[in-house]
Amino acid sequence: MNAPIRLMRDGAIATLLIDNPARRNAMARAMWAAVPALVEQAVADPAIAVLRLAGSGGHFCGGADISEFRDAYADAAAIAESNRVIRDAIEAIAACPKPTIATIRGACVGGGVAMALACDLRLAADDARFAVTPVRLGLTYSHADTRRLVLAIGPNRAKEMLFSARAVDAPEATRIGLVDRLWDAAGFEDEAARYLHAIAATSRPALRGVKAMVDAIASGAAAETPALAALFEAPFAGEDFQEGYRAFLEKRPARFTAP
Repeated sequence: MNAPIRLMRDGAIATLLIDNPARRNAMARAMWAAVPALVEQAVADPAIAVLRLAGSGGHFCGGADISEFRDAYADAAAIAESNRVIRDAIEAIAACPKPTIATIRGACVGGGVAMALACDLRLAADDARFAVTPVRLGLTYSHADTRRLVLAIGPNRAKEMLFSARAVDAPEATRIGLVDRLWDAAGFEDEAARYLHAIAATSRPALRGVKAMVDAIASGAAAETPALAALFEAPFAGEDFQEGYRAFLEKRPARFTAP
């Protein structure tokens, strides 16, 4: 029997698959707890260039499994531990040094939105719908999750989504910046696969460097630091640069080999 969340590999792409379709891929506590180790497996595997997040059965993720809430939030100790487990899962995705890409169909709700926001990019089918619903439970979205939502769509739109807890369809999510690429549901898997494989075919050190550079700037690095200067300068001495410019001159696809 397959685990309800697991890591699958397709060449240079690893997929963190949420596989709980009977509950619209709601995340039980044990599933949240498994995420950091699964992400670490993808990080440690030199064959993996890109980490994808996906759900099975036509939905991305319906959020945390509410059926567990009575026990998970029974007292102060349980509350602290449950919140830590969820926070550690989301932050493991956010801290992944390799590109992380969420491919979203159907429901993407609550903690599902938080996981998608922790990714670098969000690709969606036109049947996707997004809702951030803690106010319906008398709760507030966490600082980290709210910050990512604000950075993605701006403070006013973030407040509107959080105040109303309404479902945002995929075209609107694309217009406001929550989704980066939108495709028809009928061809979504093929389009997403082509997109992911094209990214995975590029230089892996360059991908990690681009992610580190953009993340540093987004976190407030207005001036170049020695570490950021090295991100720019070091690749010129790397084997992928040699291969890249030679492939360009020879009018052929580059065959990058650096791990």
